[in-house]
Amino acid sequence: MDGNALAETAGHKTPTTSGLFDTPVFADPQTRALTHVGVIDVGSNSVRLVVFDGAARSPAYFFNEKVLCGLGRGLAETGKLNPEGRVRALATLKRFALLARGMSLSNLTMVATAAMREAEDGPEFCAQIEQETGLRMRVIDGPEEARLSAQGVLTGWPDAKGLVCDIGGNSMELAVIGDGKVHRNVSSGLGPFRLQQIGGGKKGLRDHIGTVLKDLREQVGDHHDALYLVGGSWRAIARMDMERRGYPLKVLHEYAMTPKAIRKTIDWINEQDPARLRALTGVSAERMSLVPLACQVLRQLVHVFTPKNVYISSYGIREGILYDQMPEDLRRRDPLIEACHFMEFSSSRIPGFGRKLYHFLLPLYRNRPAERLRLIRAACLLHDVNWRAHPDYRADACFDTTTRANLGGLDHQGRVYLGIALMHRYKTNGMRPRIKEIAGLMSDKDLAEAKMLGRALRFGAMFSMDGPENAGELRFYPKKAVLELVLERDMQALFTEVAEQRFSSLANQIGAEAKTRVRRTHNSNGSAAGASPSAES
Repeated sequence: MDGNALAETAGHKTPTTSGLFDTPVFADPQTRALTHVGVIDVGSNSVRLVVFDGAARSPAYFFNEKVLCGLGRGLAETGKLNPEGRVRALATLKRFALLARGMSLSNLTMVATAAMREAEDGPEFCAQIEQETGLRMRVIDGPEEARLSAQGVLTGWPDAKGLVCDIGGNSMELAVIGDGKVHRNVSSGLGPFRLQQIGGGKKGLRDHIGTVLKDLREQVGDHHDALYLVGGSWRAIARMDMERRGYPLKVLHEYAMTPKAIRKTIDWINEQDPARLRALTGVSAERMSLVPLACQVLRQLVHVFTPKNVYISSYGIREGILYDQMPEDLRRRDPLIEACHFMEFSSSRIPGFGRKLYHFLLPLYRNRPAERLRLIRAACLLHDVNWRAHPDYRADACFDTTTRANLGGLDHQGRVYLGIALMHRYKTNGMRPRIKEIAGLMSDKDLAEAKMLGRALRFGAMFSMDGPENAGELRFYPKKAVLELVLERDMQALFTEVAEQRFSSLANQIGAEAKTRVRRTHNSNGSAAGASPSAES
């Protein structure tokens, strides 16, 4: 059951193309929608099926299942795949094949990395998998694995610049990214399974890791301010860093650490009971067994490459495979805005209203930097996606939508900013203790701005149902501290008690005087006909 068979099953008969997929994933470069596309990643430690859905530039995860099979455990010693791992991997892939058929995927591709490419019995197992599942496996080399993982980072961070490090069970890959491209990509044997076979005790292991890293530095350079970490072992360490710090937002994607914090966390991990750490963080026993070796690699990694900031990426090789198929104009789109467009289209009452709301509110945000305008635009697109939630919990649902959703191109401060703004679109007083703790990640200034945006959304969203620009125009005069609403003459009846109350609340939030007037009409001779005095307030 290869990609072509799946495409025909789903009614898609598109021409074949080169690349990892058998048929084009993005036949129409302009489309925002994405039919169900599956990727199976057969790694040295885990075997995973991911099915993407939704916005083409920032797809959602329609299905995501992983089994820690440990195919590469003991490979460095025996030269062969782990026997138990083979059994588990084959059973898992048989299940994935049936699941894929049941979902009628438009496309499916399967890639295998270090364990399958290095094991003596890799080709034989590959043939067995294809015979018993109907799935075609593509075994990729180390540099290609590095390139695809780096492209996964670019899926979430279009402007990312620095060094990507992807750690698996039997290998570790490095790639240099910048300007939306992958520039250099190399592979090494610094996976935990392989490191288990290094002799010489702690010193021998430390010297080996240091030697390999210095050689890698010669190949990729050492002037990288940002380090992007990909892989389950890195994510496990980051989750423990959150625990040590008491960090309130348990979202790993774009979680930021400093080299100093990493060293503290590694020392802290070494002092803890593994069973207690598992209970605190939810890390599996299989993953926890690899954490000590991964810690030793990470400690020297930040020492050798001296990055200023370290980021966790939940996107890796699977997302990189999808990115590989994207046309250039699609790659240039903003993943956050694309995801918000899709969420509005699929979940809001009036798709398309968010764009109108954004332009209506823009006078409040003159001279704001592009990054802030981007968040304001995202908030406008998302302002109505939780309308079905129970009114008593709608504000909390709004907060959770952005702080916990799978959104690329959004750091943690941005998540919280959007969450607070959308919460205040429905609720204007107080925050639950859980939300208040997370809100502490923002500065007081940003918190005030988020609340202001929430009140602006609250007014603009209810002022007119076909688009606020048809009912009036906002004008903001910061020096005079005046917020003016210019009403269209035939829409005056929209501005009654509730609308007036919300408009006044917005003005109070920004420290301005609320004023309204009716727009002047023009006589046939071009002279202005003023509104009656009673229309001014």
